[in-house]
Amino acid sequence: MNGSALYERPHASASWRIALPHSAAAVPVARALVRTALTELEHGADSDTAELLTAELVANAVEHTAGDAPIELVVELLPTGCQVEVHDPDPAPPGDLTRPVDLAPDPWQEHGRGLLLIRALSSSCGHRPTESGKAVWFRLPAVPAPRRPE
Repeated sequence: MNGSALYERPHASASWRIALPHSAAAVPVARALVRTALTELEHGADSDTAELLTAELVANAVEHTAGDAPIELVVELLPTGCQVEVHDPDPAPPGDLTRPVDLAPDPWQEHGRGLLLIRALSSSCGHRPTESGKAVWFRLPAVPAPRRPE
């Protein structure tokens, strides 16, 4: 090992793009894809957080967009971390994703925390228009791998 190098990050970029059904069945499929991508490439991003935030994005796309057009999941692994995008056919922005709301979610309600989780746990998040609707995304930084004894 070289001097101060405590860990190695992935050197190459990789990406996946998959169409998912416009149904709740898309959520576990999306989680599995993210988990597999991060694990198989031994990527340094936090897999549990990536899975949770991916599930929130996919569930929001399914719940808040009309029709049965598929949604699309895009996972990009970069040396600096990962970015996950969910594309859906609705051009409307996703609520208050990039700015905090004044009121806390109602503790008695089952919904209303997804965007809060995405804002709180990602290094950055946002949305952008696409030709067919919008893409909502988050980024997670790569984290150091535990140092192995020499």
